[in-house]
Amino acid sequence: MSAPSNVAGTWVQPAAPSVRKRLAAVGVVVAVSAGWSQVHGWQTSHAFVINQTDSLPNWAFMVELGRMPARGDYVLFAPPPGPLVVKHFGANPQPFAKIVYGVAGDVVTRKGAIVSVNGKPVGRLKPFTRQGEPLAAGPLGTIPRGCYYAGSPHKDGFDSRYAAVGFVCRRAIVGVGSPVL
Repeated sequence: MSAPSNVAGTWVQPAAPSVRKRLAAVGVVVAVSAGWSQVHGWQTSHAFVINQTDSLPNWAFMVELGRMPARGDYVLFAPPPGPLVVKHFGANPQPFAKIVYGVAGDVVTRKGAIVSVNGKPVGRLKPFTRQGEPLAAGPLGTIPRGCYYAGSPHKDGFDSRYAAVGFVCRRAIVGVGSPVL
């Protein structure tokens, strides 16, 4: 509390803050704390990721970290280590963003260069990368439990159609993305 003031020779005691003002101040503090808690909680379970390739039409994703995908979801995953991944994406590549075309129990087949999941075409194999390196075909058969067939509609997509990526399994999944741009 401040000292009394002298106004025109009269001592005036300053007014105490009203109960209403005190409650309003407490309300603001509580609201800011709750809002910060929500932002912090959201921040620890979400990420903003930029897609650095042209394999998908979207270039930015909001990712719900740790969520397992369903068919049709955008999945972000750590690509498996291997010579092609390291050569084209570096020793510590950013997560790949792909579309889940197949889930556990679905069957992946290949007829010529066409790869299908449950009889529906999902991609075409290329024999070589753009730089001329050979590409081995990815796995066929029933997708194992906890794994997914992840692909892209792009003709040059580097995804489950190739052995260097293969099925994407739970331990590699970063989360599920929602395109924002």
